[in-house]
Amino acid sequence: MSRFREALECGEFVVTSEVAPPLGTDLSAMRRAVETIGPHCHALNVTDNQGATLHLSSLAASRVVLEMGYEPIFQQTCRDRNRLALQSDLLAAWTLGLRNLLAVTGDDPRSGDHPHAKGVFDLDSTQLATIAAGMNGGHDMLGRELDGATDFFIGGAMFPEAEPWDIQLVRAQRKVEAGMRFFQTQAIFDMAKLERAVEALRPMGVKVIAGVLLLRSPRVIDFINRRLAGLMVPEHIADRIRGADDVAEESIALATEQVREIRQIADGVHIMSLGLDSAVGRILETKDS
Repeated sequence: MSRFREALECGEFVVTSEVAPPLGTDLSAMRRAVETIGPHCHALNVTDNQGATLHLSSLAASRVVLEMGYEPIFQQTCRDRNRLALQSDLLAAWTLGLRNLLAVTGDDPRSGDHPHAKGVFDLDSTQLATIAAGMNGGHDMLGRELDGATDFFIGGAMFPEAEPWDIQLVRAQRKVEAGMRFFQTQAIFDMAKLERAVEALRPMGVKVIAGVLLLRSPRVIDFINRRLAGLMVPEHIADRIRGADDVAEESIALATEQVREIRQIADGVHIMSLGLDSAVGRILETKDS
């Protein structure tokens, strides 16, 4: 059993963050990020062509993270692969020692650096979770017995602040029924909505890890408000960041406050540092006091 899984299932408040594989084969920047963030985290998400932009595969990069002594969460997107490739990569991931899976549908390639790429979307994240759960049970999606099963700890994304909430809740319920055992949420700004989500999902036996995004510049706020469906930075927070003498320091202070609140609500926190990797330890220093 992975350390990350064991911690969540034992009720420990977990910390995750994420690293981006490089555009190329030079792993030095990714390794520095892992070495900076890793000691503070139970596991590290390894993103899969995030934002529909080209990067080294999550499969290869996750193995590197594992070899460095940290626990990866292998991220697999349905955007770039059909059901045959998805199943093949899942078997490869397990064979390479990857034990945690984040199943995501993926961004539209038209928003990325290869806008003419054909989005596959043969399956969605819920269907992918169903396949992974089936492999845990020893069979492929056609029901054929595998010569060696997997035992992935399967997770996915959820969106507590997206409305209407009843639709979001139904989608989350279907993901749980498909085999997801933890959720990492979109960035949280409204703690009441996070609490609503946790209260609804906890009886289903699923763990909720709340997202915290470092608003390191006004451009990040503008991007979120223009481009990310179901998420909006509240005006009072936007004004706080835009009016700060030191925007980076103010974003760290805000994230620290958010983590303190999340500790009282959710099962963990997922920190999206946007390059402010050295701040992760500072953000986590303050406990419940």
